[in-house]
Amino acid sequence: MNEPGPDHGGALFTLDPRRAYPTLVGGDGCHIWDDQGRRYLDAIAGIAVVNLGYGRADVVRAIAAQATALPFAVSNIFGNEPAGRLAARVAALTPGDLDHVHFTSGGSEAVEVALKMARQYHVVRGEPDRSVFISRWTSYHGATLGTLMVGGSRLRRRAYEPLLLDTPHIPVVDGYRHAGSQPFADSGESYAADLERAILDASPGRVAAFIAEPIVASVGGTLAPPDDYFPLVREICDRYGVLLIIDEVVTGFGRTGRTFAVDHWGVVPDLLAMGKGISGGYAPLGAVAARSHVREAFVAAGATFEHIFTFGGNPVSMAAGIAVLDAWRDEDVLGNVTRVSGAFADALEPLWRFPFVGDIRTRGLMAGIEFVADRATKEPFDPAMGFGARIREAGLRNGVVTYPGSGVADGLRGDIISLYPPLVIGLPELSELSDRLQATFEEVSAGLG
Repeated sequence: MNEPGPDHGGALFTLDPRRAYPTLVGGDGCHIWDDQGRRYLDAIAGIAVVNLGYGRADVVRAIAAQATALPFAVSNIFGNEPAGRLAARVAALTPGDLDHVHFTSGGSEAVEVALKMARQYHVVRGEPDRSVFISRWTSYHGATLGTLMVGGSRLRRRAYEPLLLDTPHIPVVDGYRHAGSQPFADSGESYAADLERAILDASPGRVAAFIAEPIVASVGGTLAPPDDYFPLVREICDRYGVLLIIDEVVTGFGRTGRTFAVDHWGVVPDLLAMGKGISGGYAPLGAVAARSHVREAFVAAGATFEHIFTFGGNPVSMAAGIAVLDAWRDEDVLGNVTRVSGAFADALEPLWRFPFVGDIRTRGLMAGIEFVADRATKEPFDPAMGFGARIREAGLRNGVVTYPGSGVADGLRGDIISLYPPLVIGLPELSELSDRLQATFEEVSAGLG
């Protein structure tokens, strides 16, 4: 395919000035196409966003109707009817008593709000010394300075390190690189013990919250913990009065085969951040759900939550969220994930024949493929090769969109691609996915000689 040259002088400030970005002009179902007529299978659903697929006229009609009636309401002065309706819908889906929902414009904002809410929760309860947030390496929680602070991607943090507070990070659960070693042993106990040590090192009376992705997504490539890990984490947090924040921005609303990933383990966090799939990509939207005791702390103290985002609770985004959840329910999207998740895993099996494939991890309709220079030793490729980016670009030439990541092995090395197909994907598209990925890997393999 003929690539346009990089545009260093254009008005759009793109992320990578060295790269030519194809210009998308349309989409339908699981496919998108650009202004050159090239058609792609979107195997990442816009990074786990377009869960219902493209071209949903029902969602567009709901957005248009709301924009005509009321496009905006400032949230620190007014409520709006669709915000109340969507909050009730989300609260009915979240586990336990996560019954109080605050809306944002996306996932980074949702995590930022969760951090602020956790901090002020302790303040209004008379524990102002609780300001430490513990998180994990090899994780991602957003692109704001606050979310980068608790994020665990060294590559994404390094330019901003002087601006970030020094907060404790503990090891992530990695069943691929720790498989067969004493620390893993198919148990989450040793990893949960890392959290308890971090709390004790920081002083329990100073720790506000622990934040984690239930299944590590874009930075870790679908790293899932043993079944006892999060129940043990919940017990440790309760023991020391530490709030548990779970980041379900990628995994929420059916991605893993459950409504939320924490449902796999029956764990109820104190705060649950969500985004991406909540609006299906049709409007900017994120949210934080808080348990009743968090809300009651503010009510009992008569305390205002000191926070506002201009577009938090925007009526148009609320209408999009309601329409998406209507379709999610009426079309049994969660059931489709269950029905096709086995075929999704099977579609990736042929990729094992490529020696640079070190691991293939799946859960529901999310997958991570980790690449290695040596399968026996799990030695990663030299970062200078940009192996994950090679896969992405070859994928575009072969008509499939993948999402590369780096640093999974040791923070700086270790290439992966992630796959998050639309949750409405069917068997024909999964067969197409397998064929296009194999063609992509064949091209990259030939380039390696």
